[in-house]
Amino acid sequence: MSLTSIPAQQAVAELERFDTVIDARSEAEHALDHLPGAVNWPTLDDAQRVEVGTLYKQVGAFEARRLGAPMAAANIARHIARHAADRPRDWHPLVYCWRGGKRSGALAIVLDQIGFKVGIIEGGYKAFRAAMLADLERRVAQLNWRVICGTTGSGKTRLLQALARQGAQVLDLEALACHRSSVLGALPGQPQPSQKGFDTGVWNVLRRLDPARPVFVESESRKVGNVSVPQGLIDRMRASPCLVVSLPDAQRVALLMEEYPNFVESPTAFCERLDVLTELRGKAVVSAWKADVMEGRIAPVVEDLLRSHYDPAYLQSIQRNFPAFANAPRWSIDDRSAVAMERTATAILAAMGNCP
Repeated sequence: MSLTSIPAQQAVAELERFDTVIDARSEAEHALDHLPGAVNWPTLDDAQRVEVGTLYKQVGAFEARRLGAPMAAANIARHIARHAADRPRDWHPLVYCWRGGKRSGALAIVLDQIGFKVGIIEGGYKAFRAAMLADLERRVAQLNWRVICGTTGSGKTRLLQALARQGAQVLDLEALACHRSSVLGALPGQPQPSQKGFDTGVWNVLRRLDPARPVFVESESRKVGNVSVPQGLIDRMRASPCLVVSLPDAQRVALLMEEYPNFVESPTAFCERLDVLTELRGKAVVSAWKADVMEGRIAPVVEDLLRSHYDPAYLQSIQRNFPAFANAPRWSIDDRSAVAMERTATAILAAMGNCP
C-alpha cells in the first residue's frame, strides 16, 4: 500500500512536491475555492451530491451510501480512464475532499490499488484552509512591505506592474480581487472570486515571496469590491513604510478613461454606476453628472469626480489609516505612459539600494 495520510499543515508546507492536486468535491465546491492548481475530479457531481445528501437527511446514511456508491464508482472509473491512463508508475498525486474523506478516500484507494503513490489530506479542504490561513498570517508578519500610496488615477497599479517587470516582488490585490477597489471599480464580464478564493489567491502569492526582499503593494481599504483583505495583512500594511506617487490631473483623467473604456463606450452603464453615489453626493449633483455623460462630456465628469469625491475621501482615509504617509517620500510621475512608469520604478528601486 502506498496511500499516505498527509496532515493539513504538511500539505500547506509541501504542496509543490506533489505532481497533481486532485479535488474530489463537486464542481460547485471546486468553483467556490480550491487548492492552487487543483484539478477537479468529482466523486459525486453537483446533481448527484444533492440527490445523495437529500436521501441522507430524509432517510438515512445506509440508503444514501447505497445510492451514492455506484455513482461514485462510475465517476472514478471515468476520471481514471480520461486522466490517469498515461500517468507513469511514480506519479504522486494529492487528493482531498471537503472534510470527512469519503469522497477523496474512494478515489485515493482506487489510485493506490493501481500502484500510484497517493497522498490524502487529513481533514480535507476544511483543515487545509485553516492551516493555510494560519500560514498566511505568519508570512504576512515576516515580509518587508512597501505601500504605494496616491490618489485615484495616479498610476499606482501601472507602477506596481512596472516594478514587477523589473524584478521587484509585488502583491497585486486588485488583480487577485478582479476589482479596481472603488464604487466604480467592477470589471465588466469578470466576476470577483469568493472570499475563500481571494484568501487562497493571496496566500498563493505570499508563499512564493522572499522575506529578505521588499514587497510592494498598493494602499487599499479593508474591502476590494466585495472581498475583504485579510485582517493581518491590512494591519501590517498600515504599519509599514509608504511611498507616495502623483500624476498631473489631466493625465489622471486620461488614465482613468483608458482604464474604464466600458464607461466611455457605454454612457448608460456609466450613469447606472453613478447612481450608487446619490446618497453621498446628492441627487442634483449626480443628475448633472449623468446629463453631461449622456451628452458626451465624460472627461469633465471624471475630473469633477476626482476633485469632489475621490480625492477628499482618499486623503482622509490614507491620513487616518497609514501613519507613515505624512513623511513618506514623494515621486512625481510625468505622464501615464509605460515609459514614465518604468522610469519611476527604476528610480524607486535605485533609491532603495538597487535591490529588486
